[in-house]
Amino acid sequence: MATFESLGLCEWLIQQCKQMGISRPTPVQEKCIPAILEGRDCMGCAKTGSGKTAAFVLPVLQKLSEDPYGVFCLVLTPTRELAFQIAEQFRALGKPLGLKDCIISIATNRPFFWEHKSEVQTVEELDQRFILTPEKVKDAYLVHLIQKFQDEHDDWSIMIFTNTCKNCQILTMMLREFNFPTISLHSMMKQRQRFANLAKFKSNVFKILIATDVAARGLDIPTVQVVINHNTPGLPKIYIHRVGRTARAGRNGVAITLVTQYDIHLISAIEEQIQAKLSEFPVEEKEVLKILTQVNVTRRQCEIRLESTDFDEKKKINKRKQMILEGKDPDLEEKRKHEQEKIRRQKKKQNRKEAKKRSAKTTAVDS
Repeated sequence: MATFESLGLCEWLIQQCKQMGISRPTPVQEKCIPAILEGRDCMGCAKTGSGKTAAFVLPVLQKLSEDPYGVFCLVLTPTRELAFQIAEQFRALGKPLGLKDCIISIATNRPFFWEHKSEVQTVEELDQRFILTPEKVKDAYLVHLIQKFQDEHDDWSIMIFTNTCKNCQILTMMLREFNFPTISLHSMMKQRQRFANLAKFKSNVFKILIATDVAARGLDIPTVQVVINHNTPGLPKIYIHRVGRTARAGRNGVAITLVTQYDIHLISAIEEQIQAKLSEFPVEEKEVLKILTQVNVTRRQCEIRLESTDFDEKKKINKRKQMILEGKDPDLEEKRKHEQEKIRRQKKKQNRKEAKKRSAKTTAVDS
């Protein structure tokens, strides 16, 4: 079995790894660290929670320590939260160097590529479950699940994923009404608030984080024991990223997906992609039905409260800001959208007319 020493890492980096509880290299680290130390371009592909960040952070720090001068590298990430987390790992592992900001860039000119071959795309330590529920009972199942986990494991942290910012906000408000220590994370929040909420969840100030897919990629929060998919992801890769927030670095974890009557085909696609079957999570339906009315009434009250805060208007403003940042004209884009919608309506109208004509012809022939 490989060791960090055999991969060519310096003693001070090995000691830093030990202080952070990293005792031996994972497969992606074992294969990629030597290639990066040799100065080769490198691309690594492995499961979530398999140590990909340290696979490039460690060799970068070693090379920087050999000539610690100026801006050394640039990191490109899909989300700000992930960039923030990677910076933290650079600072922690590179503490003896007195690092302040470290970011990395990977060129793609004939890169070395290594992929961890596995039939299953989720880790073995992850217990993957589902609950079949009618759409209108889904929130009651969610409340029941959280109460169950908090009663049995009061030190566990739970991440709940949902599909929209608005739904994320409503669920957060609703769970707080049931006195659950809940905090949210979505793209409608200001960046400072997103970082603050993430820090509170990481430090166990709040045990429950409700998030959109902005939190689905790369975030490493060791205390997360449970991931709940409030909606079934539309794409298998989104499912893989979401459930990858638990059972990281050899730890155990549970992922539960709430599946409605409209989601059966999505679960089949997920199972085909991950090459594993999800097991049904046992739930006492009678206990869920006891709280159904209370949950539905509470949710409706939260929806009314949110509507009074101009949440939808803020979303429109944020969308316009994003268009401007992308170099687009918001008014022109809105005009294009209306034109496209008009064309779609005309096509539908034309298709209905043609369908009626074909039906009339068929009736005439039959008679």
